[in-house]
Amino acid sequence: MLIRDRLDVVFKDGEFADLYPKDGRPGLSPGQLALVSVLQFAEDLSDRAAANAVRTRIDWKYALGLELDDPGFDHSVLCEFRARLAEADAADRLLQLMLHRLTEAGLLKSGGRQRTDATHVLAAVRTLSRLELVGESLRAALEQLAQADPDWLMPLVEPGWDKRYGRKVEIGKVPGGKAGVTALAEAFGRDGQKILAAAWAADAPPRLRLLAQVEVLRQVWAHHYYWDPRGRLRWRDGHALPPASLRFDSPYDTDAHYCVKRDTAWSGYRTHFTETCTSELPEAVVHVATTIAPVQDGKLTAQIHDDLAAIDLTPAEHAVDAAYVSPAQIERARRVHGITLLGPVAPDHSHQAKSGAGFDKAAFSID
Repeated sequence: MLIRDRLDVVFKDGEFADLYPKDGRPGLSPGQLALVSVLQFAEDLSDRAAANAVRTRIDWKYALGLELDDPGFDHSVLCEFRARLAEADAADRLLQLMLHRLTEAGLLKSGGRQRTDATHVLAAVRTLSRLELVGESLRAALEQLAQADPDWLMPLVEPGWDKRYGRKVEIGKVPGGKAGVTALAEAFGRDGQKILAAAWAADAPPRLRLLAQVEVLRQVWAHHYYWDPRGRLRWRDGHALPPASLRFDSPYDTDAHYCVKRDTAWSGYRTHFTETCTSELPEAVVHVATTIAPVQDGKLTAQIHDDLAAIDLTPAEHAVDAAYVSPAQIERARRVHGITLLGPVAPDHSHQAKSGAGFDKAAFSID
């Protein structure tokens, strides 16, 4: 009720006109669906429970501006709407519109205090070992090539490939220990290299090289194999791999990367949320930034401040944990945006500080 009383219509249909279905079905109000999505997240409801709340709860009907006898909609509509939000990259637009409404109503303003922290986001992909990754990457490329040009692919297929790549690659314990793993990996490598060499041959159709899964295959082979001095394709040792920020964890989501933060290990992304925490005003998320998982928190501090300044919502004080803080970031926040960056600065790990001998950072004063 407070939302309706203070903000009236939060999301107007004209602002989401491009999100109406384009297949001829009756269109539900995208503005209402956007608000339902916000209420659903706030109360941690499933799609079915949120659709039921629209049909049965007076407070939701009031917030949405619906008649009491409005029948609502089927719960599957919410999933379809979120898919259109993701395709059109309209989620940021939804946040910016809400911030604009809150600012107009006097519930949000610059100054005050804000806080930022990050959380891990798991990629919606199967966890793969290195062996499974190279095998599944080759299988995905073969599937796409079979659809794009089966006549070109057929002469390349060897006996046994139907069993090896005919279904998703799942590998348990490999007989023979490390030597057995290397032998199987290099068998995958020879099969994949045969496809890559054929795709880059002078008489191959150029369009095959542009297929997404063929490009993924090429990069995965560069990450996990190398040519020895005798010109043989070899399986890379685990210590000779590219950084996690460069190599793929799945051929189906090349933005998902492996990361370890303290006791948490995951493959996916890292999302940074900034919210207000000024005592006299309601708490509201004012900024969201998502990166690949290995990007460290401190890389986002300046970007968050610049983005908040662009929408005139910079805080007077910004509370963060140690990962976001360094002397240079404290100085930049104050000089560029007038923000006091609050957080623990990492201690001096130099050998002088640890040994208590020589001149450490504490021995110098800054003029």
